[in-house]
Amino acid sequence: MSHKLKMTAGEIAGFLDVEYPEMHEGGQSIFVETVELAAATVRFKAGERHLRPGGTVSGPWQFTLADIAGFVALLAYVGPVALAVTTSATINFLRRPPPGDLIATARMLKNGRSLVVVDVGIAPEGSIDLVSHAVLTYSLPPAKK
Repeated sequence: MSHKLKMTAGEIAGFLDVEYPEMHEGGQSIFVETVELAAATVRFKAGERHLRPGGTVSGPWQFTLADIAGFVALLAYVGPVALAVTTSATINFLRRPPPGDLIATARMLKNGRSLVVVDVGIAPEGSIDLVSHAVLTYSLPPAKK
């Protein structure tokens, strides 16, 4: 069975703006950079509100980036499914992120009828050294008949 890209980066960004406007509260900081079939790259522009004491990007914001990047990869593969929900997530914080943008690279590991599993690595812009790594599972709503 051949698959093709279901949504472009621009279409996904527009979809997220409409379906999840709360992700931009306080100003936009997450940007869909690229999508491929079952993969995505998402940029996080960390500002003062995203930092914890010591000047590092907080864990909750790194998790948010991982979850959005995984969801973007899912949308690129399955199309606009607003009711896909995260059912499981594991994140490992590997090292302290330096100041600057973080780049999340997501790739789909499994696409089933009801579950999608996505791997997400987060690294500082221009680096291959991950600051965090996550594996997320999403539940898809039943297909309409």
